[in-house]
Amino acid sequence: MSEEVLINVGPGETRVAVVENGRPVEIILERRMEDDLKGKTGRAGHSLLGNIFLGRVQRVLPGMQAAFVEIGLERAGFLGAREAKCLCELAQLDEHILPPISACVTEGQTILVQATKDPIGDKGARLSANVTIPGRLLVLVPNQSGVALSRRIEDEAERTRLTALVEEMIARFGSMGVTGEPAGFIVRTAAIGATVDDIAADARMLAEEWRKVREVERRSNPPCVVFHDLDPVSKTLRDYVSSDTARVLIDDADAFGEAQRYARRAMPELLDRIQLFNGPGALFSLYDIDGEIEQALEPRVELKSGGWITVETTEALTAIDVNSGRYTAATGLEETSAKINLEAADEIIYQLRLRGTGGLIVIDFIHLNDPANIEKVLDALNTGFAHDRVPTQISGMSEFGLVEMTRKRVREPLTKLLTEPAYANGRPRRKTCATVANELLRKIAAEAHAVPGRAIIARASPDVVDWLERGNSYLIDRLRQKVAVSLQLVMEPTFTRERIDVAAVQ
Repeated sequence: MSEEVLINVGPGETRVAVVENGRPVEIILERRMEDDLKGKTGRAGHSLLGNIFLGRVQRVLPGMQAAFVEIGLERAGFLGAREAKCLCELAQLDEHILPPISACVTEGQTILVQATKDPIGDKGARLSANVTIPGRLLVLVPNQSGVALSRRIEDEAERTRLTALVEEMIARFGSMGVTGEPAGFIVRTAAIGATVDDIAADARMLAEEWRKVREVERRSNPPCVVFHDLDPVSKTLRDYVSSDTARVLIDDADAFGEAQRYARRAMPELLDRIQLFNGPGALFSLYDIDGEIEQALEPRVELKSGGWITVETTEALTAIDVNSGRYTAATGLEETSAKINLEAADEIIYQLRLRGTGGLIVIDFIHLNDPANIEKVLDALNTGFAHDRVPTQISGMSEFGLVEMTRKRVREPLTKLLTEPAYANGRPRRKTCATVANELLRKIAAEAHAVPGRAIIARASPDVVDWLERGNSYLIDRLRQKVAVSLQLVMEPTFTRERIDVAAVQ
């Protein structure tokens, strides 16, 4: 399987596409925030995800089984009882017990928390007291003990070997452990084939990061940031690039420099696979990634045979329906159903990965009578998701043709990142102003590169222009610094939200 990683850096967002065999299978998007958050988030403009804060418990709400924690931003962060459980001594009695939030934290208490979800709209960041520090090969889990392994390390011999290596490494450091206090480790997929010296080097780096966290914690007053995760480009290299990756393409010189610096330090053996993309054309045009993203925002996906699937997500679950459409096999109804279901299974695997869909998923396949055909469909699902980075569990097929599965939620799905409820023009959702504005900025940058020196007029709907000029003008400033463009933004009252137009002045 050929794997590539494409990193597109714009003024307002960094987009990452993981490509397998010429088709994007994962899209990771990180939007930048205004520079005045520097000092509060730990790094100007970047996501809060992974940052560790020294916070102060503001309110404890037993009825919600949650607390609000002040972390230095406009809105307090949200800490649920499940994420606060590690702070409660009662939790040691039974791992299945969810203690009351009041037994975990008290108002005014100072605690370390980690951001697991960025603030959105009027909602503060989502927090967890189960802080971790990820490295290239390991994840450090402070205040815990033991060794766990990524589920994607499937070879039992390798799992046994890696477990023994990490235990040997821990034994080297003696009773006080790697950090001088209790700590456990999660072994990442990138550790496959690593030596004990490789493991120990990564552990020492993580221990040093944790030492810095403790030092900042000791000399600081809440609320403040005590640890920030890597920039989006370095984080991509750490989390998505492995020996299976054929190349990493980056379309920004500064980001390319960041990637090289990180690779020299953490993964020198892959340094030569990181390349600066200078065209021709846009980086995401290589595999029509923008077109695939657009398709992933639509509920209906056509199948080559003439059938289709529909993907509908609610708060509770994602429902997928398989329809045969006009296709009919000459051999009869059962073979028609089997062929459509197998084709649909492949597309479902692809769409769930591309869309970043998590949680409970129910698939309504076309009814099958032959147990052998049912087994083929289930085998196709299990085989396809074996390559997925995200843990999944798949049930059998019910008598009604339903298959239930769960896929771990690791990030917001594309529909939530890029769209909002609308119920206009016959569509339940529309792109957000932020999404359209970033599309506009990319189009302006492309035009500026195509006709350097010319002034550019960009036209968009009033709400998109207002979003840029009033609340996010720093994005325009960044664009001007990057491409030195003379830009005029024009509100077009007749434009729909998603319509934009960019042209160079003759």
